[in-house]
Amino acid sequence: MRKFSLIISLLLIVAVEVNQAQLAQDSWSAGFGFKYPRFLSINTTILNTNFGGYIGLQRNFSEHVALRLTAGYNHLESQYTDANLFLTTAKTNSITGNLDFLFYLAPCASVSPYLFGGLGINYRMLTNYFTKTFDENAIVLEFGTGAGFEWNLSEEWKLVTEFDYRVTSNTELDGALGAGEASGKDSYISVGLGLLYFLDKGAPSKYCQLYSGISQEYKDMTDYDRIEGMIKKHIPKEVTKEIVVEKPTMTSMEKWVLVGVNFEFNNTKLTAESYPILYDAAKTLLKNPDMKAEIQGYTDNIGSEDYNKKLAQKRADVVKNYLTSKGVSASRLRAIGYGESNPVADNKTADGRAMNRRIEFKMQ
Repeated sequence: MRKFSLIISLLLIVAVEVNQAQLAQDSWSAGFGFKYPRFLSINTTILNTNFGGYIGLQRNFSEHVALRLTAGYNHLESQYTDANLFLTTAKTNSITGNLDFLFYLAPCASVSPYLFGGLGINYRMLTNYFTKTFDENAIVLEFGTGAGFEWNLSEEWKLVTEFDYRVTSNTELDGALGAGEASGKDSYISVGLGLLYFLDKGAPSKYCQLYSGISQEYKDMTDYDRIEGMIKKHIPKEVTKEIVVEKPTMTSMEKWVLVGVNFEFNNTKLTAESYPILYDAAKTLLKNPDMKAEIQGYTDNIGSEDYNKKLAQKRADVVKNYLTSKGVSASRLRAIGYGESNPVADNKTADGRAMNRRIEFKMQ
């Protein structure tokens, strides 16, 4: 038992360290695992020598909603005093089939909690049972609810830990007649540990594209040659290139183009080459305390206009947060997202789209 607990602990530690996997808008997955079932409310004395397992098929219709069909096996034991005053162990073996509705509370988290509820059938088989008028084998309905966690292991695999509660439609599950609960039903609980494998995924979800932070040690990783090449290739000759200088003045510039401050595709995460440029921009603003700036965020033209405008606003906010973290007063900064408007390069090429995912300062 100690070795089993150690294995579970190691799996959980590994799962916590894994980065968030890509979430899909919909998916199909298959699962399997082990369960420890235990009677909860019955008419005999509960024992703990129980075990079980399950297999399942799951359909995620969205980031939050899923349906799951599972087939399971449970072995549960209890004890009673027979007519000869001997303690007798009653055994219940059951094959279950359940259809559950799942709701994910935080689908973007690397450890995603969910709630579920549903109904199913329980084909129970009794051995050494108390009420001899019962059939040895019978089918009863059961209703269940519970909660669990999915732990990201990789793009295709998740570790599943789950607790569920099941109540049957009569009082025969333990093989003894009587009112197990106030409602006259028998019930049991179980704790499960299993794996979920994704068989098929739909389109990547945009639901989790939230600001993931910009903390990074300052290190000049800028590919200046690549930036210069992109500028020469995509910016028309008649457009005057603005140059970032260390000590700009209000009379010498009205628009400050941060060449090289770009973002990853469809994301608010800054590219590595952006940090040294923003670092220099922060130093320049700190050395010119009278300068105020409107931080303008732009995107390429992939996606809807409304979505791109919202994405551009988030990107502008990311830059503003970076500058304020370096000591620039927030009262001197105003972040606005302009979306795909005013492109500076051709959106038909990858380099051009990268140039258009940019930040500009309008000095005030």
